[in-house]
Amino acid sequence: MTSKRIFVTGASGCIGHYIVEALLQETDHELFLLVRNPEKLKFDVQTRPNVTLLKSDMRDIEQYRDLLKTIDCAILAATAWGGDEVYEINVLKNLQLLSMLDPQVCEQAIYFSTESILDRQDQLLPEAEKFGSAYVRSKYACYQKLAELDLFPKITMLFPTLVFGGGDRYPYSHISSGVADVVKWTKLIKFFHVDGSFHFVHGRDIAQVVRHLVDHPPSENQPRKLVLGSEKITVNQAIEEVAEYLNERLYFRLPLLWLAEFFIFLFRIQVSEWDRFSMRYRHFTHPNPVSPATFGLQTYCATIYDILKLSGIPRKRRR
Repeated sequence: MTSKRIFVTGASGCIGHYIVEALLQETDHELFLLVRNPEKLKFDVQTRPNVTLLKSDMRDIEQYRDLLKTIDCAILAATAWGGDEVYEINVLKNLQLLSMLDPQVCEQAIYFSTESILDRQDQLLPEAEKFGSAYVRSKYACYQKLAELDLFPKITMLFPTLVFGGGDRYPYSHISSGVADVVKWTKLIKFFHVDGSFHFVHGRDIAQVVRHLVDHPPSENQPRKLVLGSEKITVNQAIEEVAEYLNERLYFRLPLLWLAEFFIFLFRIQVSEWDRFSMRYRHFTHPNPVSPATFGLQTYCATIYDILKLSGIPRKRRR
């Protein structure tokens, strides 16, 4: 397969680490990695001669205008989670980078958004713009402006669901860093019944999808709006699978949402509008979630059992 010139942002993050590792180990493509702090990288960029580290910030993306005009594929995984830079990085600089790619040269731009801005039919969720955090609102705003770009027909938009991943060689995702704490609360959580459902995805599976897309860009008639995640799972199923993994017996279960609303009112707990909306929306699901299996590849993390095992949680068996 012909070698491609690939520009990657966000390489020092959880998802970025898995993506770069897959590209390093499974392809011969020439990589240009935009990294603000190279010391955060846990992989060895010296394993191949055709890897270039660009020590810089998304704010200074303009200086790479000439390079970007030669890029065959751009992977935009960099994001700001909070602070004053959220809109500048997540909207303005991502759009600027995309506008500097040459539509006559660039085969594809893979842009990372978030499932939080989509409803259950994969259309924009108005409440995400109205109640969302600064991060969510910035992703909503950027998505709305993508169609204005000349490159838009070649942009593949990825919407990861709950992202797990991390370890000695990878930074932990926000949710993976809390798995051990959830396990500690299993003895209490098992007594609750929760009306809700969701999808999840592991960083390694995201990387496999991205690697496949790099070598096989969607054709004109194929979807370019992909929600990355497992098949839908209910919160109750997740609780039951965690309890079984930890050998915790389930007895009576109380409706958690009603109790949560009661305690919020009783103790006047401060809850953001987005959190309150999420509690009531409950089912963050999508009709056609995409995983490596979608492309005939093996999925690395497909079940709650896999999440617990990969998180290093020891399984308890009945005696």
